[in-house]
Amino acid sequence: MKRVIQFATGNVGKHALPLIIERPGLELVGLHAHGPDKVGRDAADICGRSEPTGVIATKDIDALVALGADCVVYTSQAEMRPQQAIEEICRFLRAGTNVVGTSMVWLVAPQHADAWIREPLAAACAEGGTSLYINGVDPGYSGDSLVYTALTLAGRATGITVSEICDYGSYDDAEFTGVSFGFGTTPDHTPIMFAPGVLSSLWGGQVRSLADVLGVTLDEVRESHESWVTPEPIDCTMMSVAPGHVAAVRFAVEGIRDGQPVITMEHVNRLTPITAPDWPYPPDGRLGVHRVVVHGNPGVEINTRLGLDGVDHNDGGVISTAARAVNAIDAVCAAPSGLLSVKDLPAAHADRVMW
Repeated sequence: MKRVIQFATGNVGKHALPLIIERPGLELVGLHAHGPDKVGRDAADICGRSEPTGVIATKDIDALVALGADCVVYTSQAEMRPQQAIEEICRFLRAGTNVVGTSMVWLVAPQHADAWIREPLAAACAEGGTSLYINGVDPGYSGDSLVYTALTLAGRATGITVSEICDYGSYDDAEFTGVSFGFGTTPDHTPIMFAPGVLSSLWGGQVRSLADVLGVTLDEVRESHESWVTPEPIDCTMMSVAPGHVAAVRFAVEGIRDGQPVITMEHVNRLTPITAPDWPYPPDGRLGVHRVVVHGNPGVEINTRLGLDGVDHNDGGVISTAARAVNAIDAVCAAPSGLLSVKDLPAAHADRVMW
């Protein structure tokens, strides 16, 4: 039985929490929340379950560290406050508690993370004899597990394209995703995602990591982006967008060899299907897809669709992101100390998903 703390109850954490409560072999022993509307409430109440757990949400990190849990599922938004998040994670690692997480996405490929991120966390792992694993859907699964699977079917690869093509209209996250992507802004505004170097910092690590796996030497990693402006009002769950404002974005991070892109990680994200009609759409009328195409011999394409049987595709995305962390708990607790990537875990690390 693994004793687990859930850290944060936002878009991803609210889905990780019931997975921990329900999963055989996991025991929820602590819950971190920040908002006054959640602190002091039972974990079951926060995630909509009827049977109380006896675990009460707190913002007292010292009390959570003192629990001596086996693992923390860290889903607190970290990219906008990295130094604070690093310190929070380090406190658990130093105290002997492993951490799996979905934020701090620079660490999806930890060997390529900047030293100011990597070094304090690696030192905390060494001090506590613990491990840290960060992953999700994208960055994460689509750029590692899905690509590795596709490559096992290739006789020779001449190019790889990893794509997220997704309608974000039903995603209720204007505060972070909307702001970061620049949705609803005028086209002369530069959102944080498109500031020079940001795209490469977030996806470039996976591009370089994949090049390492393939034994390919890249000349450079290049980023590009563009926005689409709506000519008519758009109203969706994410936000309302006035005419003349951004309602779709497209960007890519490319690994270049001999002047040509050989590894590309790209996004096409729109608010409702009417936007950016000339850009790619998911197949079969779906609203979201994570796709890998391996060009070469024989050529391979794998499409992943999250959310079936009436589950909204954006809800499917955050549930799968939460599952990506929860499903790794046992493997991470058993792994050697240090910063882990998906290559350091067993290929099948989804124990007890069916019960």
